[in-house]
Amino acid sequence: MLNFLIFGPPGSGKGTQSVRLAEKFNLKHLSTGDMLRAEIAAGTELGKKMSAIMATGELVPDEVVIEMIAARIDSTKDSAGFLFDGFPRTVAQTEALEAMLNERGMKIDSMLVLDVDHDELVKRLILRAELSGRPDDKDPAVIENRIDVYKAKTEPIIEFCRQRGIYQPVDGVGSIDDIFGRLSNLISGYTES
Repeated sequence: MLNFLIFGPPGSGKGTQSVRLAEKFNLKHLSTGDMLRAEIAAGTELGKKMSAIMATGELVPDEVVIEMIAARIDSTKDSAGFLFDGFPRTVAQTEALEAMLNERGMKIDSMLVLDVDHDELVKRLILRAELSGRPDDKDPAVIENRIDVYKAKTEPIIEFCRQRGIYQPVDGVGSIDDIFGRLSNLISGYTES
């Protein structure tokens, strides 16, 4: 099974691209935000545990998120691999994900990082706010904070993955189809070997 991390700052298009890539390459798209909401809605034991944690305003601990991802991987038999979107967010989470995958005879094959310059990100987020009404995309101060949080907490994973030889920068500027083509070419290199 092939496993890809898709990364990029808010507004880089990783959600849009993830859905298309998962469909084209028969990868299971694992969006941790969607998974958390689904577990809670389904009323599973894990969902109840997460709901109780979130009700206090706390973040769901890494080990609980890893447990949720492991359960999803263990219950998925018909895909060529997984595309992780929104997780990991820290080096510690990356190490925990790597260890969990290794226990299953799997690994992270590549980290695909959409590179988009700051001004383009801001422009996209403001446009997204107009089109979808997402309140977190309307306020320039909130946008700047989200980008700063990404740089501080998530960008260190790039160096971690670079040291493992799995970091792949991807030009994230252009049409959705152009960016999809670049990402597809990289993933094809793994599926053909």
